[in-house]
Amino acid sequence: MGSTGIAIYSGVIQGLAVLAMVCLLGAVIFPPMSFSRGGGVLLRRVFPKPVEPYQWALAIATTAMLGSLYLSEVVGFVPCRLCWYQRGFMYPLVPVLGVIAFRGYLGGWKLVLPVSLVGAGISALHIFEQFNPEVELVACGSGAPCSARYVAVFGWISIPVLAGSAFLAIAALMLVARRLARTPE
Repeated sequence: MGSTGIAIYSGVIQGLAVLAMVCLLGAVIFPPMSFSRGGGVLLRRVFPKPVEPYQWALAIATTAMLGSLYLSEVVGFVPCRLCWYQRGFMYPLVPVLGVIAFRGYLGGWKLVLPVSLVGAGISALHIFEQFNPEVELVACGSGAPCSARYVAVFGWISIPVLAGSAFLAIAALMLVARRLARTPE
């Protein structure tokens, strides 16, 4: 990889890390608003149209998908078994959220929320495996080991952290969508 390629890679990774931190912030802020008494009013100010959480979730899922494809197909990182499992839960969210957002189906959170929570669980397992490689909870077999850390932005943002933050943000947005669908305008 030449100096231009390294600069592009560095910019992409740092950009994804910043987006991950924004996703984590949203995953912390939105769920309490979704369950609090006055949260519906605040959420309506942030999301004036009930379809907007689905649109944001679609943007996050698409970014996560394209980011993972960039890292494997352009940069050349070999995905481990847990990476494949996370992809298996993230990639289908793109067309599903696209249809939900386009059609304005406000009950779509019932389908997307469980998928994003399972994906977040797999990401959590993968993060644990990276920080505790001696445990080896999942036998990764041939190819890349699940404990390998190709990326460590700010010392803690690895590829499964990127995926996990996207899953958590999508789950938080589905809680918002649930609240907006149940709260009269």
